[in-house]
Amino acid sequence: MSGNEIKPDHFRVRPGHQVRLADWSTDTTDGFEGTKEDRATLLASLNERLGDLQQMLYAESKNKVLIVLQGMDSSGKDGTIKHVFRTINPLGVRVANFKRPNDVELAHDYLWRVHEQAPRNGRITIFNRSHYEDVLVVRVNDLVPPHVWRRRFEHIRGFEQMLADEGTTIIKVFLHISKEEQRARLQERLDNPAKHWKFEHGDVAERAHWDAYTEAYQQAISETSTDDAPWYIIPGNHKWYRNLVVSQLLVDKLQSLEMRYPDPIDGIADIRITD
Repeated sequence: MSGNEIKPDHFRVRPGHQVRLADWSTDTTDGFEGTKEDRATLLASLNERLGDLQQMLYAESKNKVLIVLQGMDSSGKDGTIKHVFRTINPLGVRVANFKRPNDVELAHDYLWRVHEQAPRNGRITIFNRSHYEDVLVVRVNDLVPPHVWRRRFEHIRGFEQMLADEGTTIIKVFLHISKEEQRARLQERLDNPAKHWKFEHGDVAERAHWDAYTEAYQQAISETSTDDAPWYIIPGNHKWYRNLVVSQLLVDKLQSLEMRYPDPIDGIADIRITD
């Protein structure tokens, strides 16, 4: 890649590829050689285009889009949503955040609470964390035995294929940061009073499991990146580049749907508003 061209497909995980995260750069800014002002200009242009496409998605109400955001703690899931979707009409987009399941959710199968959050026609739903927690957190913290989380890969592939078959465009993004970058971001939460609310004591405990989470993510991504529900490993150390790649990815995906506005009602050309 050269110039200021962003090619998200460069970061796509091909089906059957065995992911080793160490082979995927966290720091690259491939595809962009412009200034800070150029970055802002391009992001604004992508924001505007994404807003237009989302409005068409909403108006046409034939397609639906599911965006799955995953990553290590402090990888930038909230920041991505803030900067990439800032021009989106809130009527047409919703964020679902999957925290520790409550008693009712635990009494059902682990996908029960996820399925009801899937997008309807004309809508975009963003999963800020997702059903993948059930092959990540439960694995690293030994909450279920290995034979339980291993069989969930097949469940997840089947669940996502069903959504795709029913017309959902699925985009799965792993925000890939280095351990050093995570340390810096966690320290910033401690040093900046305005970010104290983001810090939890559990962040330190979870950081101690970095290698275990890396192994869990590698297997989860390898097992579940399919033609209809691909994973993209987006370099996340540079927030501005992360935002550009994710924005371009979403624009490309929505444009590929070849949407159009619905035909106007009969006789609209003759209507005049006179008072």
